[in-house]
Amino acid sequence: MSMEFDCGSFFKAVADPSRVRMMLLLCGKELTVTELCRHFKMRQPSVSHHLGILKNAKIVESRKEGREVYYRLNECCVTSCCADFMKRFAGKADAGAKG
Repeated sequence: MSMEFDCGSFFKAVADPSRVRMMLLLCGKELTVTELCRHFKMRQPSVSHHLGILKNAKIVESRKEGREVYYRLNECCVTSCCADFMKRFAGKADAGAKG
């Protein structure tokens, strides 16, 4: 299944160090907002706000189980956007140095 990702939204979302840290915490596991809050000096509404930005950029996915919402990193988005970004610049640095 092929999915398109907006790399501009991706890089805007990861421009914030707190969101990058959330991504690292969600890499390979699912966490709730409450569990994420334990790792930050911010309240639940702030953590939820950051998760919303990551979710809108398709960097984070969620699933509901009872009253809890579990968040996980969408590794396909991260891989796709980073690979696309690198492809755009591959070989350009060498070409610029020659000219």
